[in-house]
Amino acid sequence: MQVKAMACELPFNTACLCPATAVGTWCGKSPAGGWWPAISGRTLWRWLDEDAIRPWQHRSWIFPRDPDFRAKAERVLDLYQGLWNHQRLGADDYIVSADEKTSIQARLRLHPTVRRNPTKPMRVEFEYERGGALAYMAAWDVRRAKVFGRCETTTGIQPFDRLVQQVMEQEPYRKARRVFWIVDNGSSHRGEAARRRLQHAYANLILVHLPVHASWLNQVEIYFSVIQRKVLTPNDFSGFGRSGQPPPGFPTYYEQIAKPFEWKYTRADLHELMQKISRQTTVALAA
Repeated sequence: MQVKAMACELPFNTACLCPATAVGTWCGKSPAGGWWPAISGRTLWRWLDEDAIRPWQHRSWIFPRDPDFRAKAERVLDLYQGLWNHQRLGADDYIVSADEKTSIQARLRLHPTVRRNPTKPMRVEFEYERGGALAYMAAWDVRRAKVFGRCETTTGIQPFDRLVQQVMEQEPYRKARRVFWIVDNGSSHRGEAARRRLQHAYANLILVHLPVHASWLNQVEIYFSVIQRKVLTPNDFSGFGRSGQPPPGFPTYYEQIAKPFEWKYTRADLHELMQKISRQTTVALAA
């Protein structure tokens, strides 16, 4: 019990002189009197490893700090349910979820990859040389399961605008009644200036910003996770080549098998989350 109580304390609240978060580094510093040196580090780790709850552990978390978090999130969730300002979307309304996947590196392994066999997994050389880096920009049509992508050497306003042009200058988006673009608060499409810029170029484009730190509400991130698992892992490229794709062809293949994502997170789920965070914040402040 004393060991677990010590483990739950922050280092600067104890007599321990080691600036460490792992309790094992406290061994030998004798912060709690005569009983501590008599216990081996291995025994301490075994005791802590066997605990069912492990309250000394922590996880990183970003709490909602956008003053309009709820209103902005509800607007996006309504779009996924086919609503805008409480009105049902028409057949000539489209929803596009867009973002950038930055700094995709081509890693040239210093030894050829050993392919898997029935008894051994694939073995990929740890050391590599850099074969260049690209930014992959994608726009996902939420209702049609259609993807538009392009690679650029960097992110920014002009690369993002080229992605918008790639989508908006073809049918059915060019003559659509409205095309809602869901984006985060990245510098290439942030704020009112981006909204005015894009709507000036395309009168039927409506830019919809997510709350700050809410990319988990952007459906294109699901597509990026597919790219990461199916294409970029393991990172074993000979280079990006002339096509500039990492590697080429996957978006076209994915469109043939893709279906709209079955998005189940609704306003009700958001309200429950906000209430839970509010309760936890109140308890933390009271403590």
